[in-house]
Amino acid sequence: MATRAWHRTREAIFRMLAYAVMAIALFITTFPVYWLATNSFKLDIDIFAVPPVWFEFSPTLKHYEAAFIGQPFLIYALNSLIIAVATTIVSLIFGTMAGYALARFHYPGRWRYQISFWILSTRMMPPIVTIIPLFIFFNFFNLLNTRLAVVVAYTAFNLPFVTWMMKSYFQDLPPELEEAAMVDGDTRWGAFVRVALPLARPGIVATAIFSLILAWNEFLLALILTQTDRSMTLPVGISGRVTQYTTHWGEISAAGFLASLPIIIFALIVQRHLVRGMSFGAVKG
Repeated sequence: MATRAWHRTREAIFRMLAYAVMAIALFITTFPVYWLATNSFKLDIDIFAVPPVWFEFSPTLKHYEAAFIGQPFLIYALNSLIIAVATTIVSLIFGTMAGYALARFHYPGRWRYQISFWILSTRMMPPIVTIIPLFIFFNFFNLLNTRLAVVVAYTAFNLPFVTWMMKSYFQDLPPELEEAAMVDGDTRWGAFVRVALPLARPGIVATAIFSLILAWNEFLLALILTQTDRSMTLPVGISGRVTQYTTHWGEISAAGFLASLPIIIFALIVQRHLVRGMSFGAVKG
């Protein structure tokens, strides 16, 4: 009896420690969002108050008015939305097909591993080191300060990530299901569309979320490739509120908080698929 009581006590202690760790992790994760949101509603005097004003302050919408009426942040947000969605769609279309080809097709010798390594090698260097050839390339084709240039650049760096993610998902799917479909008269393309893609849906959703986040948050490439309001993305537009003489923290907080909402809402909507996608193939029957 004493041993059983000790085991129950130890399990209760471990459970409390686990809850405490999760609570600390949740606080660390959500506090920046809370601080950003509250700063967007504070007066400047409350933003710089010492000690900080945590709860009791007079809310104001002046920073939102300055950001979205006095500045073209809505245009920046629209640019970011179009670029992020277009990049994600194009990366998923080509990356899914490339991942399936690497997972299913037979290659002579070690070509499969060499091709996989070549694709992965593009992620071994910081994307910013390619900005000079990209700038020259887009300038030659008169594509600077266009959304298309940013979509092409983002797709070039997202595509290897999508290909590797989808390759791992397709490798965890039993090929017998597609072979059965082809035995019944379906083509390889039909088996891919009607059998493999529906089964890999959790992986596609998880990959789409990561690709969307990367494209939505990217800053350095967009900073170099876009200099006009009609093509500038939201991160670049927000950074413009840091001037030589002052930093508009209220406007930055307002724009930054609203910029984070679409990704948070999207992740909450598809969180079930995200969890399934991240754990896809972890347990095989």
